[in-house]
Amino acid sequence: MSSNVAEVGYDLETKTLEVAFVKGGVYQYAGVPASIYNELLVAPSVGRYFDVNVKKAGYPVRKVAS
Repeated sequence: MSSNVAEVGYDLETKTLEVAFVKGGVYQYAGVPASIYNELLVAPSVGRYFDVNVKKAGYPVRKVAS
């Protein structure tokens, strides 16, 4: 998917974005609109899109796996 992001998933009902990183760690971001997930999937740079539109956007996050 990218040099940093291994996999992403999305739960439409709870608006939860789950991201697994290449170097380990799985994180869930709460309250993420479906449009952000859809744009992430087609972004020219998944890592850059994720950083700007999810990580730095301030969504509540929790680590769910190492």
